[in-house]
Amino acid sequence: MNQLPESPTSTKGANRRKVLMAVAIKAATQADIARRAALSPATVSAVVRELSGTGLLSGTKDRGGKVCLAPVDNVGVGVHLGFNHLAVIARRLDREFDQVSTQVTAEGVGRGWPRMLPVVKEMIAEAVRGTQRRMDDVLSLGIAVPRMVDPRTAAFTEPILFPWRAGDDPAKDLGTWLKVRAVIDNDANLGALAEQTYGTRENSETVVYVKASTGVGAGIIVHNTVLRGHRGMAGEIGHLTVDAGGAVCQCGGRGCLETVIGAEALIGQARAARARNSASGPETLENLVRSANAGDAVCMRVVQDAGRHLGHALAQLCNTLNPDLIVIGGQLVECPLLLDGCKETLHRFALSGAVAEGARFALALSELGTWAEAQGALVLGLRGQENAGSAPA
Repeated sequence: MNQLPESPTSTKGANRRKVLMAVAIKAATQADIARRAALSPATVSAVVRELSGTGLLSGTKDRGGKVCLAPVDNVGVGVHLGFNHLAVIARRLDREFDQVSTQVTAEGVGRGWPRMLPVVKEMIAEAVRGTQRRMDDVLSLGIAVPRMVDPRTAAFTEPILFPWRAGDDPAKDLGTWLKVRAVIDNDANLGALAEQTYGTRENSETVVYVKASTGVGAGIIVHNTVLRGHRGMAGEIGHLTVDAGGAVCQCGGRGCLETVIGAEALIGQARAARARNSASGPETLENLVRSANAGDAVCMRVVQDAGRHLGHALAQLCNTLNPDLIVIGGQLVECPLLLDGCKETLHRFALSGAVAEGARFALALSELGTWAEAQGALVLGLRGQENAGSAPA
């Protein structure tokens, strides 16, 4: 089988690399490749013709005549380092995005990065073995983390918040181990990247992905570009003030959205209601969602109210950004009541022209489910290879 070429040394080589990585991310028409690789249609046409002649690219009727990679050994890896779970996907780059080898565990980086590093390494090794390829075949590594990442330095934005500590550097640790250039970003940003790349509304101009789980965050994509902000703090809707006299948040603010609809807050509400009649309440967000889906009145109310609070925050986002698509992901979306509550307040407080049925606006649940962030991490890793060699991070 083929191996993708090493890092480019010329403009022509860089263009070839961009086209190869775009196709590795997703088989596509030449027009879509040009859009995603930010190259002219003529350049893409010339590159596709050249690489088809070398046997690296081909078209296939099985994929609607789209340009795709010929069989290659190379593997891309995406890692999601969640608070209370870890998810790893590995994919042979000539396969469809959903033809992945997966690993998941209920332990997360809330237990500390030094403790979880060996676990993540073993999960990556198992996922790569599941592709029938070797560790040496890994070409790229992307990492999704539940905190802000400075786009200029690829380090955690200060102040560094739990579960991370000063000195934690998962990109360096894993990239050096795998001998690839690892890239890292906020998990909501990468959820947005995955939804725009692989969702049914892939050509949406402005996409907002909201992760409602242990914490709350949003990833924003405008014109195929992740909006990270000056220090990687764009989209931190979990720290919008919704109650000026509310609880103190770990960020140092008071009454942040996360203190109202974050996992700890929701579990606390349900347990407080149970305490009045000496009944035990849910101990985890997963328990709360399961109980709500089973018809538990308290848990149903807690999730639906969480949706209402989230919808109010998203209404302000709609009035500011006017997105054409908002996708909600994370553990909370496993209960349909969240979306019901969200729609109720979104349509009440957003400008009608921004969210009306005729405005081509959509509010939807994630199509990629719990793998959205890991899929986005894999995409980020391949994007990071466009002009990079195989040196460690």
